[in-house]
Amino acid sequence: MARRPLAVAITGGIAAGKSEALAAFARHGAATLSADAVVHDLLAHDEDVRAAIRERWGEDTVGDRGRIGEIVFHDRAELDWLEQLLHPRTRAAADAWLASVDAPLAAVEIPLLYETGGEVRFDAVVLVTAPPDVRAARREQFAGRESRLIPDEEKAKRADFVFVNDGSLEDLDAFVQAVVETLCSS
Repeated sequence: MARRPLAVAITGGIAAGKSEALAAFARHGAATLSADAVVHDLLAHDEDVRAAIRERWGEDTVGDRGRIGEIVFHDRAELDWLEQLLHPRTRAAADAWLASVDAPLAAVEIPLLYETGGEVRFDAVVLVTAPPDVRAARREQFAGRESRLIPDEEKAKRADFVFVNDGSLEDLDAFVQAVVETLCSS
């Protein structure tokens, strides 16, 4: 019987570098999963999700992430409805994936980790953050989506490892390598 892997959550603000950190964990031998990828799969393939969206917003919205974003990021009640639809399914998919992983270390990228209380399901949390100007240069139009998130300063107090991602990919990779070595040696 396979033993449960050491489970690491990667979180942080929009355009902070979570996906790059997840890729670095993969390079250093961790099994990896992106909660965003799970959500994209649910929106594209889960018939219950697609039916609920069709009923709520119409046929032309089904599978159209851009259109869904236009709706939910301008109306908090609609965002709340979508999160209530997707979060339990995303959590269940991540939990099932973790239970199936046959590796010593598994890393899951979860943007809304602290906002959903998901940190209790993990052995360690890695926060990837970046100064606002660096993040703005990486992605336009993130400010409106950031307003509902727990500030990085609060997340940093709660995380086990924190990386300020304002340098090179090599710096990020070295940080992840150190985290993997620390976790796997304890």
